Amino acid sequence: MNIDYKAIKAKAESYADDMTKFMCDLIAIPSESCNEKGVIYRIKEEMEKVGFDKIEIDPMGNILGYIGHGSHLIAMDAHIDNVGVGEIKNWTVTGPYEPKVIGDAIYGRGGSDQEGGMVSMVYAGKIIKDLGLEDDYTLLVVGSVQEEDCDGLCWQYIINEDKIRPEFVLITEPTSLRIYRGHRGRMEIKVHTHGISCHGSAPERGDNAIYKMAQIIEEVRALNENLHYDPFLGKGTVTISEIFCTTPSRCAVADGCTISLDRRLTNGETWEGALQEVRNLPGVKMADAEVSLYTYERPSWTGLTYPTECYFPTWVIPEDHPTTKTLVEAYEGLYEKEPVVDKWTFSTNGVAIMGRYGIPCIGFGPGAEEEAHAPNEKTWTSHLVQAAAMYAAVPKLYVNKYAK
Repeated sequence: MNIDYKAIKAKAESYADDMTKFMCDLIAIPSESCNEKGVIYRIKEEMEKVGFDKIEIDPMGNILGYIGHGSHLIAMDAHIDNVGVGEIKNWTVTGPYEPKVIGDAIYGRGGSDQEGGMVSMVYAGKIIKDLGLEDDYTLLVVGSVQEEDCDGLCWQYIINEDKIRPEFVLITEPTSLRIYRGHRGRMEIKVHTHGISCHGSAPERGDNAIYKMAQIIEEVRALNENLHYDPFLGKGTVTISEIFCTTPSRCAVADGCTISLDRRLTNGETWEGALQEVRNLPGVKMADAEVSLYTYERPSWTGLTYPTECYFPTWVIPEDHPTTKTLVEAYEGLYEKEPVVDKWTFSTNGVAIMGRYGIPCIGFGPGAEEEAHAPNEKTWTSHLVQAAAMYAAVPKLYVNKYAK
């Protein structure tokens, strides 16, 4: 059965005002990681309004909306938590939770990263219902929590505990309406040096943990210049993101020092290898420093704690994979031009979905990656409309042409 792309586009455009209002409503509800309850229930209200067949909120607090009852389970994901505000003086267009529409742009925290994807997914469900695009598939629309704190944790829970395993997942993080087929993985590494405290007036009596760390810091900087390069994903990177010390007072030698490393893993790198690279640094060996992964164990908004190591695997889906072909064909059918196919710079829930569990992932989202975590964050109504059309077209095209 041929897909009427013109009808899908027209229907998406007819909901531009509804999507803009919904977007503004979501922006107006603060929803930092582990505090997403308000925005979850606002999404539930909109799903009910447009006619989702089933809506659930799981024990972790993720919202799961279903369209259709077919045998092929296709999922789309938007994390609906946001980062904090940062320096409020840098918000010069509007307040972070005071949505403002200027022409095509919608300003406010979470516009691009990444509640815009949620808006487009919900209205894709409406378009599917309106145009009778249901087929032998069930579309699962996920509003996931805690991604900004610990990307992929929500999907570890969905796969392991909710026992949900889709055929593929379309990630709606911002791509500037391009198709993204992967990104580097990452790790959060802790390096700790031990010292012996003494009075600061006679530092020679002690053993300063900060001085031990100083050599390691310079070696980490040098390590970053010599990491593996992949032609598609680019180079692995490492940087120091935090530094702490313990000391009895400001008049004493520090007896402990810790640095946090943000390690980005490209294709061909492993978490074991990345840890060993740090352990092999001369300064680490000389100081007998401890090198380990951080663990995330912060309760969700429901109170549930689901601990995990802070390792987030690299993933790339092939250019010739049926999922990639589906999105390219849908884009060409809707917009009569070739899409740009690329990758994210940052990390997404794909680290769990495909990185840990091997479930195919692909990315296409409204908004722009460079808007993420920035003051005066914005998205665009035109992006919401175009993404909604894509999300409405993809499931039927996949089932008709590419599903096994």
